[in-house]
Amino acid sequence: MSYLVLARKARPQTFDEVVGQRPVVKTLQNSILRDRVAHAILFSGVRGVGKTTLARIMAKAINCEHGPAQNPCNTCKSCLAITAGASLDLYEIDGASNRGIQEIRELKEKIRFLPTSSKYKIIIIDEVHMLTPEAFNALLKTLEEPPAHVYFMFATTELHKIPITILSRCQRYELKRVAPVELGGHLRNLAEADGVQIEQGALDLIVREADGSVRDGLSLLDQVFSFGEKEISTDDVIQVLGLVSREVILKLTRALLEQDPVTAFQALDETFSYGMDLKRFTADLLGCFRALILCKIKGCDELLDDISQQELALFQELADNHSTQTLHMKLTLLMQGVEEMRYSGQPRLAIETTFLKIIQSSDVIPVATLLSRLDTLLAGGSQQDRSQMGEGTGESVSSMVKKKLPQSPVADKKTKSKQAVEVNSQPEKPAGSAAPLVPTEQARTEQHAPEAGISPDDLPATPAELQVSPDENPTPHIEPHQRSVRRDWMDFIAYVRERSVWMAQDLQRADSVKEQGTELLLHYADPANCTLLRKDDTQKKITEFVLDFFQKELSLHFVLPDQSSEATPEGSESPLKERHLLANDPLVLMTAEIFNGQIGDIRVGPRFR
Repeated sequence: MSYLVLARKARPQTFDEVVGQRPVVKTLQNSILRDRVAHAILFSGVRGVGKTTLARIMAKAINCEHGPAQNPCNTCKSCLAITAGASLDLYEIDGASNRGIQEIRELKEKIRFLPTSSKYKIIIIDEVHMLTPEAFNALLKTLEEPPAHVYFMFATTELHKIPITILSRCQRYELKRVAPVELGGHLRNLAEADGVQIEQGALDLIVREADGSVRDGLSLLDQVFSFGEKEISTDDVIQVLGLVSREVILKLTRALLEQDPVTAFQALDETFSYGMDLKRFTADLLGCFRALILCKIKGCDELLDDISQQELALFQELADNHSTQTLHMKLTLLMQGVEEMRYSGQPRLAIETTFLKIIQSSDVIPVATLLSRLDTLLAGGSQQDRSQMGEGTGESVSSMVKKKLPQSPVADKKTKSKQAVEVNSQPEKPAGSAAPLVPTEQARTEQHAPEAGISPDDLPATPAELQVSPDENPTPHIEPHQRSVRRDWMDFIAYVRERSVWMAQDLQRADSVKEQGTELLLHYADPANCTLLRKDDTQKKITEFVLDFFQKELSLHFVLPDQSSEATPEGSESPLKERHLLANDPLVLMTAEIFNGQIGDIRVGPRFR
């Protein structure tokens, strides 16, 4: 096939044809004019912004027979050979497929010889970050001190993957994404050169899809050209690229903000009819909410340069009708729903549920406003101020506080007592006033009658009513901790260790522990392990620890071998004593020390003898 795609046909051949990247282009041109070209140059940036293109133009400019000049002539033998890809002195290597140390060794052998038909040999390695660590190490010395007739030029999209030893030997140029204005102008010029008329809205869609990449924009434009029409409209671009109309996205955004579920679900169904991926659809919707928030912030208009002026006016009008807090809350809910959708087995149902959450959420009241209203209420504000405190929740603060009040009789009497004290603490009346300090039942009823029909039972209590009989004061009931000596003994050991380390160690040496009635039985096979614990002052402390931890009054009782009531056959020893003798046998201790081990189970039954 003789057809050449637009991305290759429109590739720049001089510095003046490069789209965007003016600072980088100016630096490269001046380095050529002043003979200050670095022997190793590294171009980095996202896909399709001109990394390899700039490397090829630099190769032509360095080897141009009419140089040094700001642009290669593209007429000499060297320029024509490089443009056609037939230069013997230009090695363009793909780092992804030639990434081993053997390829680098072969390259080092080639650059030892002088160039054949040009001034210099140029080595261009694309996607250089794909080289192996061994290949990078093999390239270090040559890259630091290359021959005088060799220039290296690298291109990468992932700068962080290149070793720092390579970066320190290169002159780096970071290429930015192309601005939407420059990319749109470049695409329009190409369309006019092909005799195609394209609407501004359609061009804006292509620029937005390109996302700052010139090559992506050219590929999309070439795809639209293949549609076969000389006049391309916005609908044509939507159909060819499988996009959702901006009108649908804006309609859905407006429905979510204005709490219109019918329009929102209709717009979502219309989106599905286009066959668009949900991930891409939610990304566009998030971009709309981002634009609304940026419209509320002064000085952020330049961040919306990828939006047409007509859409920007619509966003500004929609943002003026809602507060920043409301937009931020709805954006947060949408982001949470998008994350849930990505891991859901029913993605459409997940996004529909998120839309319902956003629609049903009311306007957000700033915390500062709520606090100011609360201060007004506490300072004795009007009934209107009190009712405004419940705005957004459907009830007043007084009703919400009333729900939180305790309903027990004792709490009610305490509340009435506080109210009565507040009445008695009012300033005294002037001389001659007949109003009593403590209102009577009738006076209190008349005083509070106009307020919302309060009954006498709800009024503050008088001092006579505050007298509570001793029978009404219930004795506080203490619920003990449900702890068991057998189950929680090791926790008790840890509790004692925080207060006395040696005491915890001696308690841990007990062979068994048992709770019997009001006694705590500690069994020791060796009396020497509990000598210090049996002292009176120590037993008193342990008893206090037991009471604090188990919440039980238990008296200590040490069970020793000579105190055992069980009769032992004559000529034999008790099992506990036999276990103790086996554990302290010199041969057992020496074996454990030699093999750096510890004594495990000890079995003394008839089966093991």
